[in-house]
Amino acid sequence: MNEVINNKTYNLEERTAKFSEDILDFIKKLRIDDINKNLVGQLARAATSIGANYYEANASSSKKDFRNKIYISKKEANETKYWLRLLSNYHPEHKEKIMKLWQEAHEFHLIFQKATNTLDNKIKLN
Repeated sequence: MNEVINNKTYNLEERTAKFSEDILDFIKKLRIDDINKNLVGQLARAATSIGANYYEANASSSKKDFRNKIYISKKEANETKYWLRLLSNYHPEHKEKIMKLWQEAHEFHLIFQKATNTLDNKIKLN
């Protein structure tokens, strides 16, 4: 069952998939030119990789594999924030939407950081 707090869904598989969809929907609204084409491509790859790696983590074959996939999700969330920042400067007309997407990427980064810290602590204890 999904837990909803402050209108946020806390089923991370669903939440990361929804984020990917939101990013792709946002990209469709941008005017693409020679300058931002690479930024948009990088954003699409990083943002959709968050959920893809989280899905893989949940199907992992070992604790080490799980931790590695979570770590990649964390890194991709951080990278997504970078591309959103650059696009925010290039597309000030979309700044409000970009900030909402940036906030969600930031929350993913914090969630996955906490998960990797917890996993690292468990590994040290064992």
